[in-house]
Amino acid sequence: MKTAIYSWNNHYLERHPLSKPLDEQHAQLVLCFGAKQVLESIAVFELLKDKFPRAVVAICSTAGEIYHTGVLDHTLSITALQFDCTSVKPFTVDIDAFSNSYEAGSSLFEQFDPAGLSYLLVLSDGSKVNGSELVRGINHVNKQQVLVTGGLAGDGSDFQSTWVGINETPRQGVIAGIGFYGKKLRVRHGSMGGWETFGLEKKVTKSAGNILYEIEYLNALDIYKEYLGPEAESLPGSALLFPLAVKLPGIEEPVVRTILSIDDHEGSMKFAGDIPVGSKVRFMKANFDKLTNAASGAASQTCSSNEDAPSFALLISCVGRKLILQSRTEEEVEAVDEIFDHRTVLSGFYSYGEISPQVLAGGCQLHNQTMTITTFHEVQ
Repeated sequence: MKTAIYSWNNHYLERHPLSKPLDEQHAQLVLCFGAKQVLESIAVFELLKDKFPRAVVAICSTAGEIYHTGVLDHTLSITALQFDCTSVKPFTVDIDAFSNSYEAGSSLFEQFDPAGLSYLLVLSDGSKVNGSELVRGINHVNKQQVLVTGGLAGDGSDFQSTWVGINETPRQGVIAGIGFYGKKLRVRHGSMGGWETFGLEKKVTKSAGNILYEIEYLNALDIYKEYLGPEAESLPGSALLFPLAVKLPGIEEPVVRTILSIDDHEGSMKFAGDIPVGSKVRFMKANFDKLTNAASGAASQTCSSNEDAPSFALLISCVGRKLILQSRTEEEVEAVDEIFDHRTVLSGFYSYGEISPQVLAGGCQLHNQTMTITTFHEVQ
C-alpha cells in the first residue's frame, strides 16, 4: 500500500515530501477535502480525474483541511491511495430521493456486496442529512458486521450548504459510501473528545428528532442560557463552545452533541444529532490540554502492539474543536503524528459530525466535537 498527499497551491498540486512513490496512473482511490469556495471556483473533479485516471475520486467540502500536520483553510487536501491487494467500490444516494435520512442510510449500505467487504467509509452531506438517522439506517442493515467510519461535510463556520461527490462534480444532498474489499487490509479506528462536563445531569422531557424543547419539564433554551451566563449574549455562535454530553436511552457511554441553531420564539435548540426523550444530558466546556490529549488518545486506540505504524491515517475532527483551539489547532494533529512516531501519512478535514463506533466493537454512531481517526495498513 502506498499513500501520497498533495495540496492545492497557486493553481498547482504540490506533493508532500512524506508521500510514497505511488504510480498516479494506477492509484485506486483519491480523497479530496476542500473549502467550498475552492470547489466552486475550479473544476476539481476534472483536474483529479486527469491526474489519477483510474481512481475512484471522492470530493468533500470542509470546515478546514488537514494536510499531514498542517491545518489549512480555503485550499484542497488530496490523498491518493494505491493498494496491493485491496479493491474499492463506491455507491451514492441522494437525500432528496428519500423521506428521511434513515431510509437513505439503509439504501446506501444495501448496495454493497457483503462478500469480502472489510470496511466502509461514509462521506455525507452535512447540512440536509440527519447524521443520527443516517447511521441508524446503516446499522439496521449492517448489524455490526463491517466497520463503518466517516464524517459529515462542512461549510466553514457558515452552516449554509455542504457538498459531496463520487466520480462527479460535488453537490448538495449526496451521501457517499466507499467499500473496501480484501483480506489483507487492516483498518482500525479511534475517537475521543476531551471535553469537561459541568452542572447536574438532567433528563430530556420534550424533543423531536434533533430539536430539543424541554429539560426536566422546563424550557431547554432558558436553562442553557442560564448555564452560559454572559456567553449567552453571543448565541448562536457561542453554542459551538458549549455542547451537550448526551446519554442515549440504553447506552451508558455519552455522546457529544453540537448545537447548530436556536429558536428564541419557540425556546428550542437544534442539534447536529438526535436527542431522544428520556436521554440524560450534561453541559460541557472546552479545555485546551484535554482536547489535545484526546487527539492523542484517539490515535492510541488505533495502535496494535504487533503491527507496524499504519500507512495512512484519516483524521476527521469537529469544526467546534477548531473554533476553540484557533491558532493552536495544529497541536491536536501534531499530537496524533507523535503517537504514530512521525511515520504515518495524515490527511483529513474538519467536519459537521464524525461517524465511528463508540467503542472498539459495536455499530457506528454520530459524534460531535471529537477527533475521529481511521488507520489503514496492508499486511504482506
